[in-house]
Amino acid sequence: MQWTLVIPLKPLARAKSRLADAADDGVRPGLALAFAQDTVAAALATPAVRDVAVVTDDALAGRELAALGARIVPDEPGGGLNAALAHAAASVRAARPDGAVAALNADLPALRPMELTRVLDAAAEFPRAFLPDAAGIGTTLLSAAPGRALCPEFGPDSRARHRASGAVEITVAEVDSVRQDVDTADDLRAALTLGVGPRTALATRRLPVAGQ
Repeated sequence: MQWTLVIPLKPLARAKSRLADAADDGVRPGLALAFAQDTVAAALATPAVRDVAVVTDDALAGRELAALGARIVPDEPGGGLNAALAHAAASVRAARPDGAVAALNADLPALRPMELTRVLDAAAEFPRAFLPDAAGIGTTLLSAAPGRALCPEFGPDSRARHRASGAVEITVAEVDSVRQDVDTADDLRAALTLGVGPRTALATRRLPVAGQ
């Protein structure tokens, strides 16, 4: 099965506020962009991925991610993350009604294509499925098979919310790079330990957290 991935990205100036203890206000927008660039590049290199749609209104991010080969979808209808993802999924389905769609976090800088393929192959067995994050509380990927609505429930406790919505939890092993999103300094250390993509490696090389 071939997938279209929908990746949401908030304006860079407002991104990654919880990394304040690891990076100051002037650095965090660049970090958020680097995370997204490495995520998108790895996603596009994944054999199971047909294409990637990034949901953002950030002009710089849009240009940089389009240059990698992503399609840019406006952040509409302005009702928050889940509304934006539902809109983007509908936009994708308008062009490809029989396509499989998955929402993927933009902050997976250690993402490995073969691990993402294993997750998507597991997701293909179910109408809707999700992968919990490394913390076991959130969600890094939510999938919908052809003909099924995405019905995103991202936000606080999204693991429990997606399970309650009827999505099946993906339990495939050895996919740490798909689960390791980055919200805090500890998350960033964990991603660096896994091995991040080149843009994140460059963006973090002078941060104290990179030497710990």
